[in-house]
Amino acid sequence: MPVIQAFRGLRYNLARVGSLSECIAPPYDVIDANLQDQLYNASPHNFVRLEYPKILPNDSPGAIYDRAGRTLRSWQSEKILQPEPDPAIYVYHQQFEWLGQHLVRRGLMANVRLERFGEGKIYPHEHTHAQAKEDRLQMLRACRANLSQIFGLYPDPTNRIQELLEAKIMGVLGTEAVDHLGVRHTIWPISDLGLIQEVSALLANLPMFVADGHHRYETACNYRDELAAAGILTNEHPANYVLSALVSMSDPGLVVLPTHRLVHGIPRFTTQQLHEKLSKYFDCELVAKGSESAGAVWAELDRLDEQLILVIYSAESKEWTRISAKEAAIDRMAELAPEHSSAWRELGVAVLHTLVFEDALGLKDMPKPTYVHQVQEVIDGLTGRGVSKSDYSLAAMVMPASIDQIQNLSLGNERMPAKSTYFFPKLASGLVVHSLE
Repeated sequence: MPVIQAFRGLRYNLARVGSLSECIAPPYDVIDANLQDQLYNASPHNFVRLEYPKILPNDSPGAIYDRAGRTLRSWQSEKILQPEPDPAIYVYHQQFEWLGQHLVRRGLMANVRLERFGEGKIYPHEHTHAQAKEDRLQMLRACRANLSQIFGLYPDPTNRIQELLEAKIMGVLGTEAVDHLGVRHTIWPISDLGLIQEVSALLANLPMFVADGHHRYETACNYRDELAAAGILTNEHPANYVLSALVSMSDPGLVVLPTHRLVHGIPRFTTQQLHEKLSKYFDCELVAKGSESAGAVWAELDRLDEQLILVIYSAESKEWTRISAKEAAIDRMAELAPEHSSAWRELGVAVLHTLVFEDALGLKDMPKPTYVHQVQEVIDGLTGRGVSKSDYSLAAMVMPASIDQIQNLSLGNERMPAKSTYFFPKLASGLVVHSLE
């Protein structure tokens, strides 16, 4: 991992804003219109006004970025956001409930020195899109600050690095906020120079795998390069760094959720038609009837825990089919994606999109699916209770990529298909801001 750096983070002045819980927001890419309204109403200082501001009537192109920049500078001048007294790194805990368990994901926040993917020890695992990067670049130009953290993973089988930090905060009260999902976020600033140097030295020779925030990471590199081209960038300029939350790959609170697909705008295949089209490459088994059976279907898929076993729902027949890849599927994936490794070709999401959707079902130009992560969201979408209210023709449930798969494919310089992973819970925006000025 490149150099990590302590910094004087901008943090909410609780004497001015009152409840931090009313001010934090999730990252921009999981905020829909309803949540945006909810966050706006929570507080006049909610971070959504910076992270994902509303488009107002008569807004000109780019107005939201200018408004976010003005808001950030106004909050600084009014001391709503204040800099840390001393440069610090931050211990970061997220406490949450999952499947009846109380979990704590532990990490640290620091600045990480930027390097382009493929040029050092920072690795992506998913593809990025130009439109999202342009959006974040305009926001970065306007605010001149990292508003939310990159989520990075690093290998540490004994969690030695995090345990050093945990010893420092033992018995110390942190700053807490609870988000809209009930996740409790707590941070502790660490300004002990000796400890920061020790942590930095331990991280120095480790790789970092970007778990979330690929668009923001590449955008930070683009912004740095813009400043360099303009002759503004010095070796110690803060734009050489990006705010990151770093979590050990062995942390017991690390949860990776599946990303299921709800598909609209395609033919309404019956179960029989699906079996006819897929049986060359898959063993097809009718396993349940009705969308409400999704929970039991997923429970069995999760128990099997195989990337090459998926389930497909026909909205026309109202039936679930479990498909298990034959040897012919492996051979066909090699023909369809010869540029990729066998490990990539055996990812469930790769098989789903490349072989099932595009090849066997002929859906090469299908509309972008709706991505959901919990079984109830699948049921709600299929029964019309979901937020989008789309008329879905098909649903697919697929196992998430594992931490080992993320590491191995990243080290091989391969990127997974989009929406291969979903790390839960999301990091909170608004706990700390890294100013680039």
